[in-house]
Amino acid sequence: MSRERAKRATLPPAQENIEKLEKVVKQGNYYGAQQMFKSISARYVSAERYSEALDILKCGACLQLENGQVTCGSELALLFVETLVKGKVSYNEETLGKSALMVLRSDHVRKTYEKFPRPSVPQNLDLTDDNDDDMQKLSEAIAAAKTRVECCSSFLKASIKWSAEFGALRYGSPELHEMLADYMYSQSPEVDMVKVSFHFARGRNHKKFASTIINFMGKCYPGEDDLAIARAILMYLSLGNLRDANKLMDEVEKEMQSKHLDFPQSELMQFVNYLLLTLQRDALPLFNMLRQNYKSSIDRDPLFNELLDEVAKKFYGVQRKSPLQGMFGDIFKMMGGE
Repeated sequence: MSRERAKRATLPPAQENIEKLEKVVKQGNYYGAQQMFKSISARYVSAERYSEALDILKCGACLQLENGQVTCGSELALLFVETLVKGKVSYNEETLGKSALMVLRSDHVRKTYEKFPRPSVPQNLDLTDDNDDDMQKLSEAIAAAKTRVECCSSFLKASIKWSAEFGALRYGSPELHEMLADYMYSQSPEVDMVKVSFHFARGRNHKKFASTIINFMGKCYPGEDDLAIARAILMYLSLGNLRDANKLMDEVEKEMQSKHLDFPQSELMQFVNYLLLTLQRDALPLFNMLRQNYKSSIDRDPLFNELLDEVAKKFYGVQRKSPLQGMFGDIFKMMGGE
């Protein structure tokens, strides 16, 4: 018997270990359970029993998260994704491995994601200067929220990369992008709508995206509500996705009308509407003229010129003079864009 076969033969079924580890967690020994989940799953990975290693890691991540151990849970969740990559598991497809038929559905990742806590910010706090206790509670809640968002984001970004590498979609799973966008928006103490829009634009849920934009418009600085809409539309267009850009615009207008909200009337919105019409035909001179005529509106957000350069590349084959810069460039490269 070869060494690898011997390893496989000596390891018990994963469920036996899972039951033992569940007891350790129930006893409140989260650190001890963490070390055991990591070491035991590593043995199954070493023996190329990836399916069982995944079961152990998924169970461990969910148990730790259920018990509020966000850092421990996210560490096991990341190891879960690393094991998907090591095992060359196809995203949402049937994969015939060396030793077994392994079927992995995207809801494995979803179930882990759903265990990440979503507590609300403490209410009815007295935030006057002389109430140190309530100020401390708020400070702790904000710090905890930042940790949750960082941990969940790391897990979902890794999952998106896996789904792109071992799936059919270039930008990865739309569902995973939507999860990340939703968690970032709902849980971040300070929302970054650039990142939220980046991921929603790689999803398929126009209604959720529109609702998020409208919710944000009620919170942003007066006179900046049109920036949120323009940013979202340009995110779609920078991917060469005119169809979904139009769908999102229709969805935003429809929802605002149903809520009796006034749609922003600004030069920037005029530009976006003209742009959507222009991109339906081969009209590079008109595209350039629009950029020139509405330059002052476009310059309100430095990101818009970056996005419009990508739009020119996607729709008219205009090569960029310089690579993507700034925050958008960093995000785009991180998520596998050109």
